[in-house]
Amino acid sequence: MIALRCSLHCAEGLFLCLYVRDDAMKRWGTHTVITIYLSILTIGVAAHAVQYHQHSHPLTYFVVWDMFCGWTAWESRTHILAEGESGEFYELAPGPWGSFSAYSENVSRQHYDPFGEHMLRQAQNALAHTSHEPIRQILVVEESWSKKYNLPAHLAGRLTPRPAGKHSYVHIRDVFLPDGTPVERRDAWLNLQSQAALMDNPRLQQLTMAPLPILAMGRSD
Repeated sequence: MIALRCSLHCAEGLFLCLYVRDDAMKRWGTHTVITIYLSILTIGVAAHAVQYHQHSHPLTYFVVWDMFCGWTAWESRTHILAEGESGEFYELAPGPWGSFSAYSENVSRQHYDPFGEHMLRQAQNALAHTSHEPIRQILVVEESWSKKYNLPAHLAGRLTPRPAGKHSYVHIRDVFLPDGTPVERRDAWLNLQSQAALMDNPRLQQLTMAPLPILAMGRSD
């Protein structure tokens, strides 16, 4: 009887020891994951704050604080055109080999470049792999319209009276020579509208000229 009682106590002690050890390992593992996660976020936010290698790798997108910095009420599409010496225009994106759609079958890759950093490269790539007349210039045209026109008719009719037809604003953003020399460079249409609204408001103009303390962060180059 005494031996049986000792065996039960030993088994219970061993089970308790294994349970405590397993619980401690889980706790250490959880703390390690949380520490690594918070450390990566801290490094990413600090690098973004001082503008250090913000776009050096696609993974940096996941450790900045402005992943979803806001949504505009306007939809934009980019058209890359080439004007030949005959006056005829050619569409360069998507190229004759087809469209590459990364996230939506209706949106090609040229529409995912809001800063216009790769428009010229796409245009020159299409011209280099096609036969065409001599090209006079390359144009990057931005088309914008209100997102309310994207709603199906039966939903738009419930929200607000829908104007007949979609109204787009067309804006020439960049003009290049065939060798890539920039001729004209303009800001995006929405940014130009914001600047025009500011210049049309005397009160906002006075506020912008008023001396206010600021904290400027960024590199001068």
